This record gives sequence, structure tokens and C-alpha cells, in this order.
Amino acid sequence: MSDKTIAVKTENLWKTYEHDGIEVHAVRDVSLTINSGEFVALAGPSGSGKTTLLNLIGTLTRSTQGKVWIAGRDVTNEPEGVLARLRLQSIGFVFQAYNLLPILTAAENAELSLLLQGMDPAERRQRVLDLFGRIGLNGLEDRKPNKLSGGQQQRVAVARAVVGEPAMVLADEPTANLDSHASDELLDVMEELNRDLGVTFVFATHDPRLMERAHRIVHIVDGAVASDEVKTVQNA
Repeated sequence: MSDKTIAVKTENLWKTYEHDGIEVHAVRDVSLTINSGEFVALAGPSGSGKTTLLNLIGTLTRSTQGKVWIAGRDVTNEPEGVLARLRLQSIGFVFQAYNLLPILTAAENAELSLLLQGMDPAERRQRVLDLFGRIGLNGLEDRKPNKLSGGQQQRVAVARAVVGEPAMVLADEPTANLDSHASDELLDVMEELNRDLGVTFVFATHDPRLMERAHRIVHIVDGAVASDEVKTVQNA
């Protein structure tokens, strides 16, 4: 398989843990294709397996059985060093708890993946400043995370995830720590990045606000895909 219009594909994916001698299937036989440019929610209650599935897609966790392709490349059996480079170059991550480095400024946090990729300092700073202007962080470049609101911190985290132009951005409950106003602002930003720049977003969520915005909802129940609903998206 070499079709790079596909951001990620899984085939018969399983993740099984052993607990007190009993096998627990966190992900059960999931075959899923997400195309580049999609805005997808993996939806389900706590314990449904959606975060485990997101981690498998992001190569943070290895499957017990099955295959994973990212941007047309079979990564199932790649060594950890190769997967680390793949994550740096092809996958952006947004976490529930922001995961910003407290000693770095907002701009320095957003530049991190570009720094690790070896990009010229002037080029990476300009790319971050352009992105900050797009997502409403103008003037906040030199603030440390503790001087930013929760919504602003999460927008910095989104900037960090997308600035390297990855094949996809994986977001685990990105609105969980935000109030409704900050959640709406964050979702506006992510929708704009998806619409205008073609950024592929895959969310694990049980937030109805995010599910309402998603263009496709994959419902996960007991580790398996219960339904896969593509919604009609109205153009603004």
C-alpha cells in the first residue's frame, strides 16, 4: 500500500493486556482508514478503548496483532528509533494536559519539533509567528505557559502539533480541561486549520461539542468500532 492520500490505515488491529491472569482486549479487530484532510472524532465513554486506539495509530503503543500504515508506509514492525523519527516528522500530538515545557516561552514551545528537525532558527521562528497570527496568539510569543490561560496554552499545543506540517494531528480529549468558551475558540482554530490548510485531525473524545463539529464520528464501544458516521458538512 503506497497511497499517501491516506493519513492512516489500520487492519485487524488488536491490543490485549493481561490483568490478574485474564486477557483484557482494549482494542478489538479495528480496521479503519482515515484520509488526508479529514476531521474525525473517535468517540466513546471512558474505558471504551478510544485513547488506546489513538495511541496505536500514533505508534506510541504497539499492537498485539494487526497492521498500521501511516502516509502509505507500513510501520507495524519498525524499530523504536524509526518510529521516533516518524512521530517527529509525520505526527503531531495534542494532549489533554497541554504538556508545554514551563521554562520555554509560547513561541519556543511551538518551535520545538522544528528545532529537533534541525530547521534554521530564523525560518522556524517566522513559521511559528505566522501560525500564531492565524490562531489568535499574536503578542503572546514571549509569555511562559504559567502566564497563559488554559485555552491559550492549548492553542500553543495545537501550534506545536501542526507547525511541522505532519501527515496528521492526534488529539486526546483536547477540550477536557477547558470551559465552554475556550473549547469553542479551540475548535474554531482547529476547524480553520483543517479547512484552510488541510490539516488532518483525529480526536479521541466524549465531548458532545467536539462531536458536533466533527465531520466524521467513529463510535468505539468495548474496543471495537460500533459505527462509522460521515456527516454532511455545510460550507460557510
